[in-house]
Amino acid sequence: MRTPVVVIGLGEIGSVLARASLKAGHPVFPVTRDTDAREMAEIVPTPLATIVAVGEQDLQPVLTDLPAPWRDRVVLLQNELLPRDWQGHELTEPTILSVWFEKKPGMDSKVVVPSVAYGPRAAFLRDSLAGLGLPVEVLPDEERLLFELVRKNLYILTTNIAGLVTGGTVRELWSAHRDLAERVAREVLRIQAALVGRPLDEVALIEAMATAFEGDPAHRCTGRSAPARLECALRHAREAGLAVPTLEDIAHRSGVVA
Repeated sequence: MRTPVVVIGLGEIGSVLARASLKAGHPVFPVTRDTDAREMAEIVPTPLATIVAVGEQDLQPVLTDLPAPWRDRVVLLQNELLPRDWQGHELTEPTILSVWFEKKPGMDSKVVVPSVAYGPRAAFLRDSLAGLGLPVEVLPDEERLLFELVRKNLYILTTNIAGLVTGGTVRELWSAHRDLAERVAREVLRIQAALVGRPLDEVALIEAMATAFEGDPAHRCTGRSAPARLECALRHAREAGLAVPTLEDIAHRSGVVA
């Protein structure tokens, strides 16, 4: 029998990772809100991977309480993920997966662009997800990982925030409201640069975001989390002392309490 895999959180994406692992021949041990993780760690002390598939808002508590035997085999895949989110949790070389497929209830996974992974378990993710027809590129180094994490954040935040006033699809955002989208993107990138503590290549990142738009032009810009994402971006901007007039204007126009 192949080495088991632990999956913490069985939402849409967590379920995809669980299915991919099972199809690759790995027993899967799920951890839900009702599961005692420490008891599970006694049953499965050395899994091949501990996939943390909870939402962004639950990530910090889960990492704080993660059983010690699992800390050297973690896989993280949350939206708006940056190195600061896992640093300080005594994790040994976490594997990072930037997910670029969409999975909603009642529908198959839809690839926007190939997902990317970096870390000791990146090849496992590539091979297991390939069994479901979901491509994953293994990244060569941490520099490329940071670029890809910021790219995903830029895509999510720009479409969600600009979409609060434009609505519509990413194709419509980029074709009919490009000036607004680019202004939002530049302010988002200033915030991301403050969060990672270094300058970012704005031109390359905006071009990479546009490539993702082409991968799924009918993707809707906003969802239920859009107001909360704008509120969080504004909070980060204030903490960093950044002027973000476009984001402030969108908050005012859309009724978001910043």
